Amino acid sequence: MRPLFLSPSEPRLRAGWRLLIQSLIMLLLALCIGIPVILVPMMFETPAHALLPPEMAIPELLTSLAVEFLAITVSIFLARRFLDRRSFTSLGFKLTWRALVDILAGIAITFVMMGLIYILMRSSGWIEFEGFAWQTQPVGAVVVNTLLIFLGFVLVGWNEELLSRGYHLQNLADGINLTWGVILSSVVFGVLHLANPNATWLSAVGIFLAGLFLAFAYLRTKQLWLSIGLHIGWNFFEGTVFGFPVSGMEFYRLIRHTVSGPELWTGGAFGPEAGLVVLPALALGVALVYGYTGCSPSSSSSSSF
Repeated sequence: MRPLFLSPSEPRLRAGWRLLIQSLIMLLLALCIGIPVILVPMMFETPAHALLPPEMAIPELLTSLAVEFLAITVSIFLARRFLDRRSFTSLGFKLTWRALVDILAGIAITFVMMGLIYILMRSSGWIEFEGFAWQTQPVGAVVVNTLLIFLGFVLVGWNEELLSRGYHLQNLADGINLTWGVILSSVVFGVLHLANPNATWLSAVGIFLAGLFLAFAYLRTKQLWLSIGLHIGWNFFEGTVFGFPVSGMEFYRLIRHTVSGPELWTGGAFGPEAGLVVLPALALGVALVYGYTGCSPSSSSSSSF
């Protein structure tokens, strides 16, 4: 029975068991932290908010993401320390000046990618522009809401990259090989998004391709910072700046418009990830990541903060 549970090369559990136990710890932490957080506010009546996602005001959204942050981060920290027998930073969290540059570069790259999607859809006549947020709301409210939503997308970028390109990909690569680690972690990434509103199997394929793109950024740097920046920027520019649904959910928008046209191309209510329009954007993103990381991967600076 020993080879079934233990790695043949070193005294630790096999990758599959490590992934299973981490998932169970994460679920347990989410329940232990989340249930009190959800039940306590229910004891008090709070005014309904008109901010998006439709069923959730921005404070509740940030609270939910904070619970997710704690559950994912703590479970992976514990699993990495006691199951993987590796350091948490070895997942790709080397603190150098290049880390900040990678995050900012990732955000900038996704602005270009999402700008391409907007231009393609606008030039095809699939977008009917309606106006800007500051034309109907006070500038102060626009700034605050934008900053709060950006903070939420920072948490999303950290949570999903730590889990998918961090723990999932790297443990699958240890247990099988790197190619299957990238593929299977991206499959799981796509399947997890099937729980989102308006999700379809086509949207899962789009998210799978996005997972491959984010994995490419990790492989080019051997750090998670660039992937985190790409994830933050994609969601922020897609939802808040250019006004599209983000993986089936509507968020606070600076540009207000109505999308029409064939769902096969636009992605419909799920957003561009579920449409063919995402393909040229991903191709552009791959080229930009390749150009940013240089001809040879893993060229990060070693200077520390």
